[in-house]
Amino acid sequence: MDVAVDRPFPPDDVPDWGQVETVCLDMDGTVLDLRFDNYFWLEALPRRYAALHGISAEAALTSLMPRFDAWRGTLEWYCVDHWTEELGIDVTALKFELREHIRYLPGAVEFLDRLGALGKRRLLTTNAHPKSLAVKHGRTGIGQHFDELVSAHDIGVPKESPEFWARLTARHAIDPAATLFVDDSPAVLRAAREAGLRWIYQVLQPDSTQPPRARLPGIPGVRVLAELV
Repeated sequence: MDVAVDRPFPPDDVPDWGQVETVCLDMDGTVLDLRFDNYFWLEALPRRYAALHGISAEAALTSLMPRFDAWRGTLEWYCVDHWTEELGIDVTALKFELREHIRYLPGAVEFLDRLGALGKRRLLTTNAHPKSLAVKHGRTGIGQHFDELVSAHDIGVPKESPEFWARLTARHAIDPAATLFVDDSPAVLRAAREAGLRWIYQVLQPDSTQPPRARLPGIPGVRVLAELV
């Protein structure tokens, strides 16, 4: 069972920054506020689907949720081209239309810039489709705060798969024993732990408008990235 946390992680779980070479960070819910994605998939897209089919937004969401759940955890779930074809809605265009809702989580930019000042290699490791990443970079300039941007679509498997981490470390010359990783997804965090990444942390409040989540057993939790430095 998950254990609730009402304070930052214990001192024993503070990363040894002298030993960290690479920092891999998730995008949505870690660097960027997950509020946009929750709003997009649970409110905006169902409203657009409802208008297209002449039904209520509530009926649209009821219809869409089983279709979402069927693909969750796969590359198709994160693929805007898949959902454009599946739903008959230009998902990339709708994200661009709503881009003013995209924003950083508190303190994320300062954390990234601090990593740069420390000389740490910064990799954005995201399941987001490159088209989604382009929309979010266009709105926030997120790419300028990283040394490399890595999409699971380029790797060929989602971050929930152990194979993602094997391919990532091989292709990008990453030493798992000198790597720090932060994400908000329990499935992704477990896969990273199984892959042997040395320091792994869970973001407890990926959506700034929602209360903090429970912490996963055995994985330290932080509310914001700034707690790590």
